[in-house]
Amino acid sequence: MTQNTAPQTDYVPRIGMVSLGCPKALTDSELILTQLSAEGYQTSKTFEGADVVIVNTCGFIDEAVQESIDTIGEALAVNGKVIVTGCLGARQSEGGANLIRELHPAVLAVTGPHATQEVLDAVHQHVPKPHDPFLDLVPNQGVKLTPKHYAYLKISEGCNHHCTFCIIPSMRGRLVSRPVGDVLGEAKRLFQAGVKELLVISQDTSAYGVDVQYRTGFWDGKPVKTKMLDLVRQLGLLAREHGAWVRLHYVYPYPHVDEVLPLMDEGLVLPYLDVPFQHSHPAVLQRMKRPASGEKNLERLLAWRRECPDLVVRSTFIAGFPGETQDEFDHLLAFVREAELDRVGCFAYSPVKGAAANELHGALPDEVREQRRAAFMAVAESVSSARLQKRLGARMQVLVDASHALGKKGGVGRTYADAPEIDGLVHLQATTKLSKSYKTGEFVTARVVGVQGHDLVAEVI
Repeated sequence: MTQNTAPQTDYVPRIGMVSLGCPKALTDSELILTQLSAEGYQTSKTFEGADVVIVNTCGFIDEAVQESIDTIGEALAVNGKVIVTGCLGARQSEGGANLIRELHPAVLAVTGPHATQEVLDAVHQHVPKPHDPFLDLVPNQGVKLTPKHYAYLKISEGCNHHCTFCIIPSMRGRLVSRPVGDVLGEAKRLFQAGVKELLVISQDTSAYGVDVQYRTGFWDGKPVKTKMLDLVRQLGLLAREHGAWVRLHYVYPYPHVDEVLPLMDEGLVLPYLDVPFQHSHPAVLQRMKRPASGEKNLERLLAWRRECPDLVVRSTFIAGFPGETQDEFDHLLAFVREAELDRVGCFAYSPVKGAAANELHGALPDEVREQRRAAFMAVAESVSSARLQKRLGARMQVLVDASHALGKKGGVGRTYADAPEIDGLVHLQATTKLSKSYKTGEFVTARVVGVQGHDLVAEVI
């Protein structure tokens, strides 16, 4: 078989990429773009300027599905040559056909999630390689879709849980942990490239290594177990060498997570945990088939704070799950008040095609689900606001996300308590002193002088 290569011309084909959904999908998109860049393709910021458009879809909640479908339609209308990948690509219609093919028959190819090679093959078929990949230069850290100063690090793919409201395991498969040496190697390259914040992601970060029975790998000539605690410790040591942050996401409240708290208390990794509790009442958690012992979540959370007083916890919840009684919902509200969670998101339960929860009895009317979501958020925001007020007067390290005229016109950043795009911001006041100027991607020390909704206002000191 002959190699499908382009004629030797100066033209360089351009690839458009739209990445929808969660950070895990974003890392898949980055992997695809890194490989295409290694092969000599360039990226296009517009549909019009691309030779082909790749749409990485989300197939979880209804709103995300519709956004993906609409984006595919827009790309087809503007460009005409579209390759679809991601979770929605694995979904079937009610008739058993591929959902994307049925809705948009003009797409060039459709794949499921983490199907890098299939996407590359489709690109090669419709937009041949521009030149020999062995002659190309690509940044050592790969192509990233995030700003230069932070990056996502995916440590595993898939999930072993069978939560009744979720269909992700059916689309992404069972847990597959990346070799610990590969993960640490990528982290080192990112830090060396100037990344100041590494966000660790997966479907279940605390289950890292379960699938390989925590086997011992090697990093820098030394044995390291494929286990959350060992990985986080090594990531923290790498981050310390480069003056950077490590932030943990999607951490289930298993007992062994307790072992990570001392690393946070000593400053090796950020004292921040993204823990998807989803609910508090044992009966609801049982219907959800959530892992870990939900009835002990509050006890565990309070123990974490005793170990690490600066700990910030963000979480997500579902209101109006099938069969949720008023007493169960009141239990959830009481939990949020007592747990004093720093950052909280809540979804009104929405049926997802193929989810086991659709078969549960006691589905609540849409208006009741939405009322409970609104009532939950009112309580959660009150708790969050009270915790933010305690920051007034505090000196905090801030990672600058945007600097306007080197700070002369102010800027925007985040503290350890805020992950990008999902938590709050720090609005930095304008500074006139050259000694207090700052650039995007730098750390500054600032004093908190005000609270605005979910955000802080601070002055650089």
